[in-house]
Amino acid sequence: MAKKVLVTGGAGYKGAVLVPKLLKKGYEVVVYDLMLFGSHGLVPQKGLTIIEADIRDTAKYAEAVLGCDSVIHMACISNDPSFELDSNLSKTMNYDCFEPLVLASKVAGVKRFVNVSSSSVYGVSEAPEVTEEHPLIPLTDYNKFKGMCEPLLWKHQSPEFVCVTIRPATVCGYSPRLRMDLTVNILTNHAYNNKKITVFGGDQKRPNIHIEDVTDLYVELLEMPAEKIAGETFNAGYENFTVSRLAEFVKKVVEEEFPEKAPIEIVTTSSDDKRSYHVTSRKITEKLGWKPRHNIEDAVRDLCKAFREGKIPNSMTDEHYFNVKSVKALNLK
Repeated sequence: MAKKVLVTGGAGYKGAVLVPKLLKKGYEVVVYDLMLFGSHGLVPQKGLTIIEADIRDTAKYAEAVLGCDSVIHMACISNDPSFELDSNLSKTMNYDCFEPLVLASKVAGVKRFVNVSSSSVYGVSEAPEVTEEHPLIPLTDYNKFKGMCEPLLWKHQSPEFVCVTIRPATVCGYSPRLRMDLTVNILTNHAYNNKKITVFGGDQKRPNIHIEDVTDLYVELLEMPAEKIAGETFNAGYENFTVSRLAEFVKKVVEEEFPEKAPIEIVTTSSDDKRSYHVTSRKITEKLGWKPRHNIEDAVRDLCKAFREGKIPNSMTDEHYFNVKSVKALNLK
């Protein structure tokens, strides 16, 4: 019988890439998602169950997770600016419901729980390499609540309920449910549409990871030996570059893909976003043998291909590409 996995936030940016991979591997998949951004990234098919529901509804979640072997928990109000919306919404969805969700999973007989945290929990660090043992110095509520959830998970780790936390870097690249509010994607969007990239600050170091790599990792975590991942926290990133360097990569690739848009201008201005950290993913390579296979240029080329094929219409104005705008429009409470 096929293994069954529940994916919270499965209709989102990463979910729209992850879910088809799980189905292809033979998993039955239950997507549990509030559908704030629609479900157009998912294609209805055999083996896929889509449940439109709120992770704060523990009773509904407990019913949905019955019969599942594993959970990949991604659902949240994501990215820092989203917390300008409603602090109570952010707290209830990103923190208050987390432990009840974990407990409901354990009671339902789930054997493996993959918790997707964030490398932004480190805030600002001058350390040459930020390891998993680095202090968490949250600059925003999003960072804070992600970090606060992690120890709650460890309370329930057991040989029968294997838990692992991943702190992924900022994700980049194309997805059928695309976000244009992530650094590399933002820069590419502006380079393609405006022939101009505005860099806010520029000296901040940011780790990045290609969407294909991070979703491959989530699939692999369902299949790795329990003793390798139980109770462990892993950074998952690839390249650490300053925002200015990322802009240079984007300029180079977009000019190569669309010579008619050259020269693309880079303009630097000030920024209030001070997050800067150089994350090392050495632990996940040494312990799990995992390494990313795609780089920043790959992500930009994938986005350029999607622009060329007409897959990203109205990318500067359509609210569904931008989490904050979408949630504001919905007036979610």
